[in-house]
Amino acid sequence: MTARLSVAQGTALSIGAVLGTGLISMPALAAAAAGPAALLAWLALILLSAPLAWTFAALGARFPDGGGVSTYAGRAFGRRASAAVGWCFYFAVPLGAPVAASFTGGYVAGALGGGRTTEFLTFLGVVLTAYGMNLFGLRISGRVQLVLTGTLALLLVVTVLAALPHLDLANLTPFAPHGWAGVGAAAAILVWGFAGWEALSSLSAEYRNPRRDVPRATMLAVAVVGVLYLAVAAVSVLALGPGLAGSRAPLADLLAIGLGGPVREITAVVAVVLTLGAVNAYYAGASRLGVALARDGALPPRVFGGRRRSLTFIFATSIGCALLPLSVEKSALLVTGCFTLVYVIGTAAALRLLPPGWSRVVAGVAFIAVCGLLWLNGWPALLSLGFALGALIYQIISDRYGRSHQPPIHHPTPVPA
Repeated sequence: MTARLSVAQGTALSIGAVLGTGLISMPALAAAAAGPAALLAWLALILLSAPLAWTFAALGARFPDGGGVSTYAGRAFGRRASAAVGWCFYFAVPLGAPVAASFTGGYVAGALGGGRTTEFLTFLGVVLTAYGMNLFGLRISGRVQLVLTGTLALLLVVTVLAALPHLDLANLTPFAPHGWAGVGAAAAILVWGFAGWEALSSLSAEYRNPRRDVPRATMLAVAVVGVLYLAVAAVSVLALGPGLAGSRAPLADLLAIGLGGPVREITAVVAVVLTLGAVNAYYAGASRLGVALARDGALPPRVFGGRRRSLTFIFATSIGCALLPLSVEKSALLVTGCFTLVYVIGTAAALRLLPPGWSRVVAGVAFIAVCGLLWLNGWPALLSLGFALGALIYQIISDRYGRSHQPPIHHPTPVPA
């Protein structure tokens, strides 16, 4: 199949994957942890995004393959490391989908009523739409993502502009009511809002010219995401003040003070667009990762050997995870722990695979930063070790009973400079 992903579509998918649901509730959660000092955590995560995104873009441009970070880990550390990383990402996506949709469900329920029933129906609508879009391939989902991202950017700009007349510098004091440790706690929470750069590495082979287009799309996305995140976070702190920490719908509160009128309905639309964009991008990347893992013997081919099979597994498992008795906060930390371990191993692989020069220096900066984030994540990061152990056990069993049928791990030829 020929690659059909343009720079514009890739940028839109990247923005959708990273921007995602972070803006729906993260400003309030971060403010609750650190007060106005949460702005420092926002800024730190934005600055981290640049080297992290560039590292994965450099790897994707040089080794375009549907396996993404799993492929890079395999080239650097062997097939078992590849399987461990692949499992951490692949199985975290279905667990993360209900978390993303739960934030949106609260907005929709607030606008339409219906409580938990409306929240669950919103979740089903989001994942079913993303599933349907991806069944038709990237030509459809990429174009739809362009519309979603454009709509999202417009709505967020309107929200920020509407709140500007209500900014008050007095809301910056006390700046750090919970001490500087609160900034670290806020950063651990905000990792959820900045996850996504690894998801798009699985789409690198789909670009028309990976060597040229992957870095371009990624850097455009970094710029847009950084500006939108920092603008909304700063306006939320300065306009809502102490009330931000207790807000269940900070975007709705910003629109309420700026425009008035049917803000619940408007912010419900924003929340749905944010979530659908994120789930669409993650389903696109993860479905291709599942196929790559099955190709390399890290997952059973009969279940995952085909994009539609892999996509259907993710969709069905997302629904199952939505029924688990886990709080949203705990589920979010479990997912970010998995993604952060993927970042750690992915950036470590970059230190071995990228040629000497400034790209490797950038990868080193990203590696140090994500190791710090993994420590901040705490015990929920242990779930990632469980997935890694599961991958190891599967490979041992597969090697013992099916060695003669075990395919060699696929190593794409590096794209020449």
